[in-house]
Amino acid sequence: MPQSRKSQISLIDTAYYHCVSRCVRRSFLCGVDKYSGQSYDHRRGWVENRLVFLSTVFAIDICAYAVMSNHTHVVLCIDEPLAEQWSIDEVLTRYHRLHKGTLLTQKYTKGDKLSQGELISFDETVELYRKRLYDISWFMRDLNEYIAREANKEDDCTGRFWEGRFKSQALLDESAVLACMAYVDLNPIRANMASTPETSAHTSIEKRVKALKNNWSQPKNLMPFAGSPKQGRPKGIAFDLQDYCALVDTTGRSIRDDTSGFVEQNLNPILERLGLNSAQWLVLTTEFEMHFYYAAGSEQMMHAFKRHTHHQRLRGMGKAKALLKKV
Repeated sequence: MPQSRKSQISLIDTAYYHCVSRCVRRSFLCGVDKYSGQSYDHRRGWVENRLVFLSTVFAIDICAYAVMSNHTHVVLCIDEPLAEQWSIDEVLTRYHRLHKGTLLTQKYTKGDKLSQGELISFDETVELYRKRLYDISWFMRDLNEYIAREANKEDDCTGRFWEGRFKSQALLDESAVLACMAYVDLNPIRANMASTPETSAHTSIEKRVKALKNNWSQPKNLMPFAGSPKQGRPKGIAFDLQDYCALVDTTGRSIRDDTSGFVEQNLNPILERLGLNSAQWLVLTTEFEMHFYYAAGSEQMMHAFKRHTHHQRLRGMGKAKALLKKV
């Protein structure tokens, strides 16, 4: 039985979530129709561009994404404190970039004076919009509904484009976050759509590697890698970008059919710091969704998430103990 979204999100436990949306029509929906030969690959660009746009509106950072032929993966980080700092004007400016709002919010933005009675309703509406701007469900809704409308317009049809609900996984510790990011970034390689991270079109790793190779700043629409955690460092993922790209590259080579499937742990500081061996890492980055459902992390973190979200049982406890146990 599907769980409510409330039971899948727990900001007490983590700000990081892996979301997956799948198409309900034929598998060539965002790729090539093998019957007619028509390519729909341009729709992957629609998804990527929409993701980038939404990251400028919501208090939600994009850590990783991969737009595949019939599904999308995105790893998100909710920044609730940022949204709580926004002024009323900031909240309405952002929200109105996506939605019309109400007559009262439109009246306020035009500079018209509100009565005392109107102000009570107005303040409640602003706080509702503020919460929506760091809500994953609203983020995914504003992504998927837009793409569905554009695809239906192009196909001259109506009906569902995506499955009714997106899948959400809470990433409870840094091992789960990094493993899931690599799992997402390696999707095109596992699907034989690309042979290297830099040729993996419509993925976050393509953008990160390109920036690294050209000595550019990190992509501004992706949550940056901030290096080892130290006081005073800017907000970001607490690892080095170069180490992450190198690890994804070696992992990608290892999971291809013509290689031995082994990652030398001592070649990358990330595995050493996470305390994972190469066997654990390869399973996590090739079978992440297979072993975890609503949440992923250490056994202790999984038990805490289970308590806070009132689950009677949580799938993946055994794998958490085996795969995310420090060695």
